[in-house]
Amino acid sequence: MKPKIGLQLWSIQEACKEDLFQALESVKKSGYDGVEFAGYYGYSATEVSNALKEYDLGVAASHLPFETLRDHFEATLAYEKAIGNHRLVVPYASFETFAEWQQFAREFAEVAKKAAAQGFECYYHNHAHEFTEIPNKSMIEELLAENPALKLEADLYWIAYSGTDVFTWLKEHQESVGLLHIKDMQEEPKESTEINNGILPIKDYVTVAQQFQLPWLIVEQEAFQKYAPLEATAIDYLQLKAIVEEVYQ
Repeated sequence: MKPKIGLQLWSIQEACKEDLFQALESVKKSGYDGVEFAGYYGYSATEVSNALKEYDLGVAASHLPFETLRDHFEATLAYEKAIGNHRLVVPYASFETFAEWQQFAREFAEVAKKAAAQGFECYYHNHAHEFTEIPNKSMIEELLAENPALKLEADLYWIAYSGTDVFTWLKEHQESVGLLHIKDMQEEPKESTEINNGILPIKDYVTVAQQFQLPWLIVEQEAFQKYAPLEATAIDYLQLKAIVEEVYQ
C-alpha cells in the first residue's frame, strides 16, 4: 500500500498561530492526507477533532515536549485519544552530559511503558546533535538501549546533516523506524528547501519507506528561500506525491 502523506505543522507555524483551522483547510487543499501536530494553540480536543473531520484529515502523529508528556500524562493522553492520535513523538532533547542523557532515557522509557499500556506508541524525533553532542556516542542508541520498544521518527535531513550515512543507519534501525520526516537540503547555505530543489536523494528515501512498509511520509520544511510556507509546502506535496507514484507503481 502507498503511504499517506502528512505535513508537520511546524512548517506553517505562523499560519497555525493566526488561525489553526484555516491552516488545516489550506493543508487539505494542497492535497495532504493528514497532519502531524506541533501544538494546539489553545483549542480543545473536540474543536480540533471536529476540524479534522470537516477537512477529512488524518493524524499521523503529534510532537509533544517530553515535560508535557511526563508531567501532564493523563490529560495529554486523553487529548490525543480524543483527536484520534496514537503516536506520541518527543521532538527534541539536548543535554550537556552523558549522565543527563542517561537519566532522560530512563525517564522516557518509564513514560513510554505507561503510554503503551493505554495503546499509544512513543517515538523520538532526531535532529543532528544526537549524533555529535556527546563525543563518539549516539544518543539514539542510548534511548534504544534503555527502551528497545521505542519507535523512531527518522528525520533524514538531520541524519544527513550530521554526516551520518543515511542508508546504513536506516538499515541498522529498520525494526525501530516507524515514521520518516522527508525534506530536501539546499547545498549553500545548508538549510531545508522544497523537495526536488536540493541535493538529497528523496526518491531513494521513498524506496526505503516502501521496503519498510511505512504508513506515513511526513513533510517538514524549516527554511524558505523563494516561497512562503503555505506555498512551499504545497510544492512539497506535489513533488513527493509524484515520487511516491513512481516508486509504488
